[in-house]
Amino acid sequence: MPNLTPYAQRLRKTMTPEERKLWFEFLRPLPFTVNRQKVIGPYIVDFYCAAARLVIEIDGSQHYRVLGKQADEQRDAFLHRRDLKIVRYPNNAVNYHFEAVCSDIARRIREQMNDARGFPSRGSWQPKG
Repeated sequence: MPNLTPYAQRLRKTMTPEERKLWFEFLRPLPFTVNRQKVIGPYIVDFYCAAARLVIEIDGSQHYRVLGKQADEQRDAFLHRRDLKIVRYPNNAVNYHFEAVCSDIARRIREQMNDARGFPSRGSWQPKG
């Protein structure tokens, strides 16, 4: 298996506008670790919260084409076999429904953690801007 770490590091520097917005305005300030462009096995995921075993993917148009869907299905199966939960949001959801995306991520993290301790209260996690 090739070493994906250098590629993941490059991806961190060249995040899409939607990834940057989600990272800087919501995920990065959370009071627990969320990794961006995380290598998991032979794949690089957009965001990963180990405490919740949650993978967060921001999907551009390539994910809705036949080959993109097939690749996502293979990757999702690999991640599911490792007991990871995957959630996907299209770019336009981040662009036009940012607060709803953040709220959904917060809910999913809380559910996955089975414990709200350590997660900011509803009023304090609001996205910036």
